[in-house]
Amino acid sequence: MRKGFVAALLAGLALWAMAPAGALATPKHGIAMYGEPSLPPDFVALPYANPDAPKGGRVVFGEVGGFDSLNPFILKGRAPWGIGAHMYEGLLGRNWDEPFSLYGLLAESVEVPADRSWAEFTLRPEARFSDGSPVTVDDVIWSFETLGTEGHPRYANAWGGVARVEATGPRSVRFTFNAPDRELPLIMGLRPILQKAQWADRSFAESGLDVPVASGPYVIDRFEPGRFIAFRRNPDYWGADLPINRGRHNLDEIRYEYYGDSAAAFEAFKAGAVTVWREDSAARWRSAYGFPAVAAGDVVKSEIPHRRPSGIRGLVMNTRRAPFDDWRVREALIQAFPFEFINATLNGEPLPRITSYFANAPLAMRPGPATGRVAALLAPFAASLPPGAIEGYALPVSDGTVRNRAGLRRATGLLEEAGWTVADGALRNAAGEGLTFDILLRSGDSANQAIVDIYIQVLERLGIVARIVSVDDAQYRERTDLYDFDMTPYARFLSLSPGNEQRLYWGSAGVTEPGTRNWMGMASPAADALIETLLAAETQDAATAAIRALDRVLTSGRYVIPFWYSDISRLAHRAELRHPATIPLYGDWTGFLPDVWWAEPGLARD
Repeated sequence: MRKGFVAALLAGLALWAMAPAGALATPKHGIAMYGEPSLPPDFVALPYANPDAPKGGRVVFGEVGGFDSLNPFILKGRAPWGIGAHMYEGLLGRNWDEPFSLYGLLAESVEVPADRSWAEFTLRPEARFSDGSPVTVDDVIWSFETLGTEGHPRYANAWGGVARVEATGPRSVRFTFNAPDRELPLIMGLRPILQKAQWADRSFAESGLDVPVASGPYVIDRFEPGRFIAFRRNPDYWGADLPINRGRHNLDEIRYEYYGDSAAAFEAFKAGAVTVWREDSAARWRSAYGFPAVAAGDVVKSEIPHRRPSGIRGLVMNTRRAPFDDWRVREALIQAFPFEFINATLNGEPLPRITSYFANAPLAMRPGPATGRVAALLAPFAASLPPGAIEGYALPVSDGTVRNRAGLRRATGLLEEAGWTVADGALRNAAGEGLTFDILLRSGDSANQAIVDIYIQVLERLGIVARIVSVDDAQYRERTDLYDFDMTPYARFLSLSPGNEQRLYWGSAGVTEPGTRNWMGMASPAADALIETLLAAETQDAATAAIRALDRVLTSGRYVIPFWYSDISRLAHRAELRHPATIPLYGDWTGFLPDVWWAEPGLARD
C-alpha cells in the first residue's frame, strides 16, 4: 500500500508540474498588484470608512467652468466629473489605504493564474442598474469593446492588451491578454460597466445630454448645462450592504455648482451656497478665512495628510514646437524661473519644491548618479538620454530675489550655446528671429496668472518676449487636446502604484495622437522601454527600480518648470460635514470626499 501511495503521489505531483498556469488559479475576493490584498475575505468595511455613519444631508461643491455633455467616457464634449465618480461602477472596487488592491464590487470574485495571462470575473447575481435591470456578462463585454474602440483614448491602451474576451458561464467573463502585463487584470476590474441597452439606438461616440443609466449608488436628480448638476442617493441601490460599501455613500445629495472663476466660487462658499472648499493656496489658507461663518464655528478648517507622490505641477513646454525642442532652451527657462521668490511671495511661507515627478514617495529617483538596477535599466539608452539622467540632475536654487542673477547668467550661457544671442535688445537666432512664445491660460485662472506675470517680467531681462493668451474653458480643452500651445500650466497627479496610465502620460504615441496626457510631446525610447519594464515587473522591488529610472528620464528631460507641492490637503467645510478619524494612505483623493463623509445637521464646532 505504501508503494502504491507513493506512486500515486508522484504521479499527482508530475501532473501538477505539467499543468498550465491557469489550472492552478482559484477565485478570490480581491487582487493586489504585488502579493496579496491586505483585507481578508470576511472584512466588514474599508479601514477608513465609518460603518455606523448616518445617512442624509448634502454637500455642494463649487466648480469653475461648465459642462455640455453627460457622457464622461468620450473625447467629445465636457462632462461633469461626478458622473463617473458617483454613478458608475467597475467589476472591482478600490481600497485607497493600499498602493493598489481591489476587492469585489459588481463581481463577487476574480480569478487569475500565476502569470496573469488572463483574468476571469464572476458577476454578483444581485447586481443591478438603476432601472432595476440586471448587470449581465453581455453588458460587461459590450462596455469593454465600446470603451476600447469608441471611447476616450485613455481606454485604448489597455484594450490593446486584450487578445480576446469571452463569456465562460452565465455570470462569468474571461479576458485573455496578448502580452505580459501584471496590471491588466486590475485595469479590467476598474473599467466602468455601462448598460448596453441604453446605447442600442444611438452613437456612443457622440456627445449628448441623455441621462445615463448606471449601477452605482447615485443617480442624476436634475441639472442645467453649465450651471449645476445634482446627484441623488438611490434608495434602491443594489450594493448598499456590500462590505466595500459600508460607511460609504452617506449623503443624500451631491451637488456641483458652476461659476465663471474661482473668486466667484469662493465668494459662494463664504456665503454658504457652497459647503466645502479645497484651498490650494497656503497663503490664502492663513489669510482668507476670517469671515463670519468661520468665527461662528459654522465653517471649520481641516488639514488632511497624505503619503502619495508629489506628481508634477508647473509650466509645461511643448517640444513639438521650436525652440522648446532644444533641451538647452528648456534648461535656460528653468534656470531663469525665480522659484524661491515666487514661492515666498505667493505662499507667504516656503513650500517644498517638486524635485521630481515621484517626489515625496519611496518611488522617487535618488540624488546623484544612478546605481544598481536603475543604472542597468538606463545603460542601453545612454547615448539618447538627456544630460543628467544617469549622472544625476537637480533643479537650480536661486538667491530668493526676483533678480536671480546667477540663474539668468546660466540661462544666458545656455541660450548662446543653442544659438540665441541679444541683438537690438532682443534675443535672436541666426535667422534674426526673436525668441517669443505664448503662455496659454484658462480665463479666470488667477493663481497661475500670478506666477506667469512675475515670470514674464524676468524673461524680459533675457530679451525673451512671452505673452499670455487667455481662453475660455471649452477652448482651453480643445487646444490642449490638440497640443495647440507653446507653454501652459500642467498638473499630473501620480499614484503609489504607477502602471498603464504612464503610456498615456509619457508614451511616444502621444506626440501625434490627440487627447493624451503627453502635453510636452516627449518621444523617448528609454521612457517607452521603462514603462514596458514596469508593466512586466513581478515584484515591488523590480517595479520601484523601473519607476526610479523613469523618474530620471522625465525630470532630466526638462519638460516642465516645476512649482511646489504640499503633503496635506486643506479643506474648509460646513461644520455638519464630518469624516472618519482614520485617513487613507492617499489622503484627500478619489474615494474620500464625499465618499466616506457624512452629515450631522446642527452640529456645532467641537
